[in-house]
Amino acid sequence: MSRIRVHHVITSLGSDGAQAMLIKLLSRMDRANFSLSVTSLIDYTPLARQLLDMGIPVDTLGMKRGSPSPKAVFRLASKLRANPPDLLQTWMYHADLIGALAAKTAGNIPTVWNIRHSDLSPKANSRSTLVAARICAWLSPFLPKAILCCAESARVSHTNLGYSRDKIHIIPNGFDTGKFVPDSQARLKLTKDLRLPENAIIVGLVARYHPQKDHRNFIEAARIASERNPMLRFVLCGDRVDAANIDLVTDLEKSGLLSRVSLMGLREDIASVTAGFDIATSSSRGEGFPNAIGEAMSCAVPCVVTNVGDSALLVGDTGSVVPPAVPEALANAWHAVAELGASGRKALGLRARQRILDKFGLDSVARQYEEVYNSILLR
Repeated sequence: MSRIRVHHVITSLGSDGAQAMLIKLLSRMDRANFSLSVTSLIDYTPLARQLLDMGIPVDTLGMKRGSPSPKAVFRLASKLRANPPDLLQTWMYHADLIGALAAKTAGNIPTVWNIRHSDLSPKANSRSTLVAARICAWLSPFLPKAILCCAESARVSHTNLGYSRDKIHIIPNGFDTGKFVPDSQARLKLTKDLRLPENAIIVGLVARYHPQKDHRNFIEAARIASERNPMLRFVLCGDRVDAANIDLVTDLEKSGLLSRVSLMGLREDIASVTAGFDIATSSSRGEGFPNAIGEAMSCAVPCVVTNVGDSALLVGDTGSVVPPAVPEALANAWHAVAELGASGRKALGLRARQRILDKFGLDSVARQYEEVYNSILLR
């Protein structure tokens, strides 16, 4: 029996949550039954090497960031005709739209859309993103065979926008509990590498620099929390979270936090960095199902999150949930977890890891994707 050929199309292969989930998913797909390949719409592909190392072919369409091109539909359709897959899986709005139109043009290739976040507000999204989402909503009864949402909140917001309710399935993000593990030495290494006091309490935020992640909320919360607990130190990782980001550095200077904040930028060793946190946090104003929080929980790090997307569902009773865009609440929650002491934080973190093991294992999530693909092709 030949393998089922699934081709994935994604907007980019940068280090965002959707891209991370794509790579994790493909690492656990049953390669005996599925043949996999990936196309990125734009040429920004820093994570392509991870796919190539797994033996998964990667190519790009050459689009420019922020400049959707109708020509991309025909370029992708040409690629699909030359090597037609059994099924096309697309990720994020522009890829959903371009991929579905190309699949239709190339011969009615069955298409599955993937929706990654729940906040559709103009503050958190570019105009082109919102336009693509609205067009997808209008076309959703006709083009995709299924629409996969990573969160219940994403399902609600997109059905409200007009997405076909009957086609939506919820498959949560899954987490690699063999890679993201508790590490008693990670904290010591992190304090040494960043020259932090050994008795510092490290609050970590892993998030790209984007309005949805609300770094200004984080910075104001850090200012408030530092006044209450001078031992707090803050570690930020992610795309554009480095000294070259003038806006971020300026905000830190204005808050008087530069000496308390370490900007680590993109990291290939994010599992060991995350395991070194005392508290992991999300300051977002919009999320779907936050990868960084689940990874921190898998490392047995207690989490404080804003109540957006399915963050509260993910954390459950193993951490703290506060309203978005209320820095005082975020600061208070950090302070409360800090006051638990090392033993209290460890106990809370172990409960968090057990929750990931019980409910959000990566292998289970991969099987759910495979079941959707098989059911579509059987129909």
